[in-house]
Amino acid sequence: MRIKNFSGLLATALIALTISACGDKPAPAPAPTPKVEMPAPKTESPAPAPKADVAAPAQKAEAPAAAVQIVAGKDYQNLRTPQSTVNTTNVEVLEFFWYGCPHCDHLQPALHEWLKRKPADVTFRRQPAAFQDSWVQLARTYYAMDAIDATDKLHREVFNAIHRTKALNPATLGKDQNPLFDWVATQGVDRKKFVDAYNSFGVATKSQRTMDITSAYDISGTPSIVVDGRYLTAPSMMPPNAGNSVDYALFFGKVDQLIAMARKNRGGK
Repeated sequence: MRIKNFSGLLATALIALTISACGDKPAPAPAPTPKVEMPAPKTESPAPAPKADVAAPAQKAEAPAAAVQIVAGKDYQNLRTPQSTVNTTNVEVLEFFWYGCPHCDHLQPALHEWLKRKPADVTFRRQPAAFQDSWVQLARTYYAMDAIDATDKLHREVFNAIHRTKALNPATLGKDQNPLFDWVATQGVDRKKFVDAYNSFGVATKSQRTMDITSAYDISGTPSIVVDGRYLTAPSMMPPNAGNSVDYALFFGKVDQLIAMARKNRGGK
């Protein structure tokens, strides 16, 4: 009977991970990791909603009315080595994502709604994740967009192009970037300007550091959220709903609680 119950619990845990995370990196070992100096991309504002013909199902991220107290090791984990934040005044919320990850795509509508109501003393930033070389190309795509101030315009549309319209294929972009460059032009962005940014030394340098940053933050799957360089949480840490979906309202309620913890640690109210 005990063996049967254990098998059921293990199956539930595997389902929760499968429906809410991408990545092939094993869980972090207890050895400490060094701090890394993060590149300083611009603070992100909520991206415009995707076009109606390719829109993701909207799912609001309103905090639950009665939030359950979060528990370390269950709802979040402490980073083995706290990392510096770019903004030393505000609490920082950092999203680790990969454009090719369907779970990151599923998170975007709820994240977009949460950004509309995030506290004024919270700075939100995005950070591409990479566990292997094949992930770096799409990280480079993000850095190139950021370099030409096109993130707000293109970020959600890259997810749409990969997961809905299939205009972009992550499996082939590593060998040939021309489909990406051509697609950018269809979105009203200057093709040459984007190509120049994509091939620039600065973007190449940031791209090369992506795997180191991912490792330093103890990221084992995407999407993941790190609050103030200290607390790591992810939809994969949430129990699945009926139908094996994620309750994003509950998830962002937990993010709000981590923000409150970080604010208290900083001496704020």
